[in-house]
Amino acid sequence: MLSSSIAFPPLRLTPPSAAAPRWRSAAAAVTITMRDRSKNRKPTQRGRYLSTEAIQAVQSLKRATLCGAPAAGAVATDPKLQRLLKADMVAVFRELAAQGEALLALKVFEEIRKEHWYKPRLFWYVDLITVLASKGLRSEVGQACSYLKREQLEPDTDGFNLLLKTLLDAEFTQLTMDCFRLMKLWDSEPDRTTYVTLVKGLESVGETDLSAQMRLEAESDYGDLWDFFDEEEAIGA
Repeated sequence: MLSSSIAFPPLRLTPPSAAAPRWRSAAAAVTITMRDRSKNRKPTQRGRYLSTEAIQAVQSLKRATLCGAPAAGAVATDPKLQRLLKADMVAVFRELAAQGEALLALKVFEEIRKEHWYKPRLFWYVDLITVLASKGLRSEVGQACSYLKREQLEPDTDGFNLLLKTLLDAEFTQLTMDCFRLMKLWDSEPDRTTYVTLVKGLESVGETDLSAQMRLEAESDYGDLWDFFDEEEAIGA
């Protein structure tokens, strides 16, 4: 017979948190984050993601010009281009500009301007004028700027800064000043980068009077720019 004096230790219940399996607590410690892929896309890349149809159109246009067709004729008669939707047509234009196909890019851009959905974007003009200037097509740069003067654009100071630098680098002094006036007309407020670009660029092409005029205008808006000039030079060094 067992003695009734034998005592059993009290039953201890394990707290729910301690009873959880180890894999569950380990999983809780892992944080899974999803990367926002849209952050990889820079504004200047908009319109450059080519569909199969857009790639075929680019190839078709380049083949036509290699066979001797003028750019205007190739663009006007290419069936692949004419069937493209808005985003694909813009992508074709920007891809041609990126590949240095200046005349083709110009003619495709002119077709885009005829479309019912066309709404001007300054970065399209920057792309176009950059490639035209890089190929020394001075009359075509003038033509593109004449289109720009007929537009009504949203304010875009950064875009205009790029455009002014492109024109000055190619020594288009008058067109630079025309676009600077357009910048202010369309409420794209000139900033310090604008004035540094103009003052230095105009000096580099020998336009010392215009450069001095821009310096005075900058100082009336921002005060003494010497410190800012020094900062820009230190960054570029």
